[in-house]
Amino acid sequence: MGYTLCVLGCGTMGIAVLSGVMDSLEAASAKSSIKLDGFTNGHSTAASAAEKWESHTPGTVTPTEPLDATVPSRFIACVSRDETAKKLEGIFGGLGELGKSVEVVASGNVEAAREADVVLLCCKPQIAHIILREEGMKEALDGKLLISILAGVTIAQLKPMVLPTTRVVRAMPNTPCKIREGMTVVSTLPSSQQGEKDKAIILKIFSSIGRCRFLDEKYFDACTALSGSGPAFACIFMEAMADGGVMMGLPRAEALELAAQTLQGAARMVLQGSTHPAQLKDSVTTPGGCTIAGLLALEDGKVRSTIARGIQVATERASELGQVTKN
Repeated sequence: MGYTLCVLGCGTMGIAVLSGVMDSLEAASAKSSIKLDGFTNGHSTAASAAEKWESHTPGTVTPTEPLDATVPSRFIACVSRDETAKKLEGIFGGLGELGKSVEVVASGNVEAAREADVVLLCCKPQIAHIILREEGMKEALDGKLLISILAGVTIAQLKPMVLPTTRVVRAMPNTPCKIREGMTVVSTLPSSQQGEKDKAIILKIFSSIGRCRFLDEKYFDACTALSGSGPAFACIFMEAMADGGVMMGLPRAEALELAAQTLQGAARMVLQGSTHPAQLKDSVTTPGGCTIAGLLALEDGKVRSTIARGIQVATERASELGQVTKN
């Protein structure tokens, strides 16, 4: 059987993670049902949608065995207020039968953590110490996997608030996780008897909402800038492309659609075909054509170095925020 997954501080990102995991399990269940009944995916709307989603989102992995021990079978979402709990019940209730099974708890963090096998810490960074220092929380987390997605809060800061037997891991998903197109970076796991199982659990959680990559924690400030802040940078570029289209007479809605789909398509070509962006750029740049004319205008505006410097400055700021959190 699977394990119990508890989300402490189930806000926007907690909802995104749980929704993604449940969507993946629903898709796996739909595929299994079709196989058991002897039908093909084309005979089932649910299975067809699941198959289309998977082919459209190569970074997203659907667990093939719903009852795998590394796949959650019970979900607990913790919040601080009754009003928020009711809101969450409505949100999860709209996610099908599995969503209705989510246990939403208000002001019951310790009890929920005690029931869980894996705990996802999703609260605001400034109240993490309040949650982790609740009476009985240390014991409730004893011997369990604690995954923190708190921005700027390091593993070294979290460890003094839990017992040595609690396995603390840091993960950093970004906002596109809400539509299962996210990029999550997870800190390298220390070697232990539970190491392989923990890695499988983490991969199945975060691969269900996009792509997942393990990196040493020392790279997290740069990852915060690149993938965490990156969607905002991409949107600036997208908006500028659309503005250019409007300037040249395109309707706003169509200009934005063309810009968004173009960026998405280019990104998929890089991810799916292992094509370097420079190769892709050169493949659409013909001698004396409109593409090279536009590229030269962008280079005149130092767009390449400006974007790279933006990542540098955002990384430095992420590091500063981490120092503030430590203090």
